[in-house]
Amino acid sequence: MISGLGLDVGGRQDWRLVPAALVVWFATMAGLLLGWWWTAVGGLVGVAVGVAVVARSRGRSAVARWWRLGMAWSLLVCGLLVGLVGTLRLRAAAEDPLRVLAGAGASAVVRVEVTERPKPVFSAGFGGQQGGVWTVVVPARVVSAVVAGRPVRSAGAVVVIAPAERWRALLPGQQVTATAAMASAQPGELTVAVLRVRGPPEAVSEAAAWQRIAHTLRAGLRDAAAVLDAEPRGLLPALVVGDTDELPPQVVDEFQAAGLAHLLAVSGSNLAIVCVAVLLLLRTLRCGPRTAAAGAVLALVGFVVLAGPEPSVLRAGVMGAVGLLALAVGRQRAALPALAVAVIGLVLWDPAMAVSIGFALSVLATGGLVLIAPRWADRLAGRGVPRGLAEALAVPAAAHLVTAPVVAGFAGEVSLVAIGANLLVAPVVAPATVLGVLAAVAAPVSPWLAEVLVRLAGPEADWLILVAHHAAGVPGAVISWPAGWLGGVLLAGCVVLLVAVLRRRRLRVLIALLLTGLLVVVVPLRVIAPGWPPDGWAVVACDVGQGDALVLATGDAGRAVVVDTGPEAAPLAGCLDRLDVSRVPLVVLSHLHADHVGGLEAVLSDRAVGAVGLSRAREPRWAWEEVRRQARDAGVPVVQLTAGQRLSWPGLVIEVLAPDEEEVMPAAESDGTEINNASLVLRASTPAGRVLLSGDVELSAQARLLDGRADLSAEVIKVPHHGSRYTSPELFSATRARIALVSVGAGNRYGHPSPFIMRLLARAGVLVLRTDTSGDTAIVATDAGPRAVTRGASRGPPGGSP
Repeated sequence: MISGLGLDVGGRQDWRLVPAALVVWFATMAGLLLGWWWTAVGGLVGVAVGVAVVARSRGRSAVARWWRLGMAWSLLVCGLLVGLVGTLRLRAAAEDPLRVLAGAGASAVVRVEVTERPKPVFSAGFGGQQGGVWTVVVPARVVSAVVAGRPVRSAGAVVVIAPAERWRALLPGQQVTATAAMASAQPGELTVAVLRVRGPPEAVSEAAAWQRIAHTLRAGLRDAAAVLDAEPRGLLPALVVGDTDELPPQVVDEFQAAGLAHLLAVSGSNLAIVCVAVLLLLRTLRCGPRTAAAGAVLALVGFVVLAGPEPSVLRAGVMGAVGLLALAVGRQRAALPALAVAVIGLVLWDPAMAVSIGFALSVLATGGLVLIAPRWADRLAGRGVPRGLAEALAVPAAAHLVTAPVVAGFAGEVSLVAIGANLLVAPVVAPATVLGVLAAVAAPVSPWLAEVLVRLAGPEADWLILVAHHAAGVPGAVISWPAGWLGGVLLAGCVVLLVAVLRRRRLRVLIALLLTGLLVVVVPLRVIAPGWPPDGWAVVACDVGQGDALVLATGDAGRAVVVDTGPEAAPLAGCLDRLDVSRVPLVVLSHLHADHVGGLEAVLSDRAVGAVGLSRAREPRWAWEEVRRQARDAGVPVVQLTAGQRLSWPGLVIEVLAPDEEEVMPAAESDGTEINNASLVLRASTPAGRVLLSGDVELSAQARLLDGRADLSAEVIKVPHHGSRYTSPELFSATRARIALVSVGAGNRYGHPSPFIMRLLARAGVLVLRTDTSGDTAIVATDAGPRAVTRGASRGPPGGSP
């Protein structure tokens, strides 16, 4: 496993290309994050260092001079390349005319070329339906654009958000025309605009033959996997080609918590498994090293075509190709130079990879396997551990430790079970991947053979799901960690300190004793006596996955108002049971998207409910019909709530702030944004302070709130739309809240919450509590003001009470 593609990674490594790779990477990163001119500065620094190394190489021995000159020339060449080519590309993207027009909210008729497979975005199922919002995100490149009747010259990258119907079937390389409303792209990206499209694509060109073949193979794998149960049926295509369309969100969340999310995307491990399988087969047939390497290259190309030209696939493909080339020419210690070449080539080809978290994780993981894992495996083998077991232990440990700081800084959490979970699944990943690839190849010509291969892969998929489920369920499996650069650097320091400490035998024994104490004492306490709910709770944000569900105490024991019900019944039922809520005078559904109404049955079936309250909006129609049917079957009336209404109980007052009677409600076939903007916005006055419940309102609805006369001030805010980046900073300024609740699912496919919004709140000194990292979160009243209490910890806002 460590040797990956057959390379000998032992002995002294060749570091000469590493400085050049770092110059290309960090110069491009600086250009994206700080301004395109910084790429030129970084390139000049690389050239200057190269010149300095050449000057200092005089008078050295022949070997030292040869080594230094190799590093110097790589710095000179790569510095010039990134300083010229990289700067020009970043400048073109920064000054693209569409970027300015998109910032003004203009509309355009665009012709684009699809660059990646469309990624479906839909909410969890409810009432037998697929979900309330079902769209696709399509990365593309502009071919031509017309704005206000005038052509605009642009070849920039764009992201198209469109209805799934017909758009979902597009393949990379196809060109389409559409009328789109433009919005600004996030800073620090090559993307020049986000295009929102309502209609179907027009003037669709034909896809390349190889793309159609790959699509047929992927569809064949999905069809063959239909013989398995629901969860393994969705997992096998994800494991083989990164196709997560049919994978239940719960499984995705469990893989994320267990540190196994890398298995759901095509990575270097997929390429290594396929290529090594081909290498072993050809060597068994007595083929020479170069013939075997050539066969593995063909397998690599075929796999890249099968999986599609996604960034992660191309990243893994380039690394695999360089490694196989090194093997073919007989350079047995070329793993580190191969990694450096991969970094240089990929960043120059696609500068966006410089700020890609996936790219950083891939580079770090490969570096860990090259530099750290072999040494650890040798030491374990030297202490009597069987060689195979030593490598199996060293590989996940090295990969997890070197990538943990990036994961912690990005996600704000650390998985404590990742190493063990990866160790448990390692034996079945390769067989499942190989069987899945063979099934995809066999499906078009022999469906019965594909089904047989899929059934053989079924037990492996079941084992992966079982490990992920139980690992994610371990108390304290995921712990919260400071997000951002500070959190990443802090964990990196902890990792270095841990490795240094483990080198001393006595300290190893001490750490083992401490861990044993944690397992024996702390974990049982977490399971048996979690200390929930806290006394005097006023509001609880329930952890229901990717959705909203908030419970407001009314002042009477066992009685509470529920605002939104999440995507599924079971998580909300568990939350209400833990809070001992048996009577619900009012269930408020902010809007009819499935992630807000899917768990309604949990309230109606087991509790005494007074009424279900909604706004005038009745879209999506299927969701409205389902809500009305469930309420009718339970004998519960449905009432309409409008701005200006005031509802009160002994310990709770709710004011309806929006929408009012004059606001236009979404019509049939409205997109998700219009439905979100029709959300009910409430302000609840509780013993712990005022709480603004903002549903999923986006920018236009937020602007109406800010322009109106309603008082938005509150001590606590439920961040709109799960922390979406379509949130106005002025809304937070108007509320002046000191605690922010973010209802969001772990590892969700929407990118919620937005890092920009999280940084914005952090800079304002707001305490942010996320249900994906903190679980159920309560707001309680104290003498010093509202305080947040999670199921695992109690924390107050920075600097004391709000």
